[in-house]
Amino acid sequence: MGVGGILEPLTVIVLLFGGTWINRETHGSRRCPRISQSRLHHKQSLLSTEEYKTKSRNDVFDPENITDKDEALVNRPLSPSLLVQDEEQWRKRTVGSGLYKIEIHTPNTAVFRCRMLSRLLRRFPFLVECWYWALVYWTYQLGRAFTAVTLKENTVDVAREHALQVIRVEQSLGIFFELDIQQFFLRHPLLMSWTNWIYSFIHIPGTIAFLVWLYYYTTTRNSLDHQMPSPLNHGVDGSPPGPPLYAARRRTLAVCNLLAFIVFTLWPCMPPRLLSDSQVPGQIGELSRSYGFVDTVHGKNGAGSVWTENRFCNQYAAMPSLHFGYSLMIGLTIMTIPLPPKHRRSKAMQMPLSSRISIRLALPSWRRMLCLALGVAYPLTILAAIIATANHFILDAVAGTIVCVLGWWANPVLLNLLPLEDHFLWILRLHKPERRVIDVYERAEQQGDDGTMAHATFIE
Repeated sequence: MGVGGILEPLTVIVLLFGGTWINRETHGSRRCPRISQSRLHHKQSLLSTEEYKTKSRNDVFDPENITDKDEALVNRPLSPSLLVQDEEQWRKRTVGSGLYKIEIHTPNTAVFRCRMLSRLLRRFPFLVECWYWALVYWTYQLGRAFTAVTLKENTVDVAREHALQVIRVEQSLGIFFELDIQQFFLRHPLLMSWTNWIYSFIHIPGTIAFLVWLYYYTTTRNSLDHQMPSPLNHGVDGSPPGPPLYAARRRTLAVCNLLAFIVFTLWPCMPPRLLSDSQVPGQIGELSRSYGFVDTVHGKNGAGSVWTENRFCNQYAAMPSLHFGYSLMIGLTIMTIPLPPKHRRSKAMQMPLSSRISIRLALPSWRRMLCLALGVAYPLTILAAIIATANHFILDAVAGTIVCVLGWWANPVLLNLLPLEDHFLWILRLHKPERRVIDVYERAEQQGDDGTMAHATFIE
């Protein structure tokens, strides 16, 4: 691995710390929110008064710039429970799925919001995301490591047989193109070298870079620090859905890991590159070698990675391909990312058919076109890399697609783990900052104005 053994982990560390700094909070985050939190609740209560609604429609909502009259309303004591020391000890959580949901009480960690570590998290909220990523990633990797170090001798034979079964299924479906694709890349050494590098180094750093960007775009840019000066832009500088979109995609990755771990534990599958093992005797060995797959990543002039070259790496976890599952999730997110209103403007193209008839075509904005191009290019690039390097079959990518779709659809099930998180944080005497988006302007149907809505994102 050489220098790569140092540069690869260093890249991940730089991305995580860079994301923490980029997504830091600068609005009232250096002090304990004992008073500011109370003021925040008071200010939110003003939104229910007709006087403040009228003011909000004409002025930009700025919780730090309020008039003396507003100050008098703000300072009016509403409830002593707003103070940190009088926080309720329990909070309500809803768990369940579909029609079967119940409410349970869990510890309210808000009582610890003035502690040093809680204030640190409030100042650098992306540290929570670093913790989530590390928890998901290392739980998955430890599971793979346990599978790798406890491999039985017959597990390798079973994984080889499963790989041969995949080939037979692909041949019957007429999609066994892996050899042709790899041979094309092998005829172009420079392209093959870049493909090896993409397979080895892009998967984890690329995913982390995506999470950093998505958090910044959906959460940081929608915070008070980045609030637009006019309600005509909805007060949103990032993606309108805000923090819930980021949280859903983060949970999607976690579900992908969980499903993949279940599949390769119950059904180990050898990657194509290992079928060419010269040490396997008998007809099975001859059949496996007859396909002629080449291990381009770990062979001569390859691009071995610290992520793929260690004794704790499970070599028989080809099905499903998380390389492709992750990239597909990233690509779909970029393609469908909701843009702020100011970035949705499209251009119209007039196509005259006759002197009296013409067709008017509305073209997407250049930002939407860029999102579509990147969203398609990234998963296709990863797909080409995993097949050209003989690390996955086409059906592995299909399985990765299924895992991605299931993770995309079923990720809310992980919300049932929030009660466990509440108890864990209570034991640590730690409060995790929570972002909430409130509506400052009402919809046109209710107010009769131009229909715009401003949002302000608060962090506890």
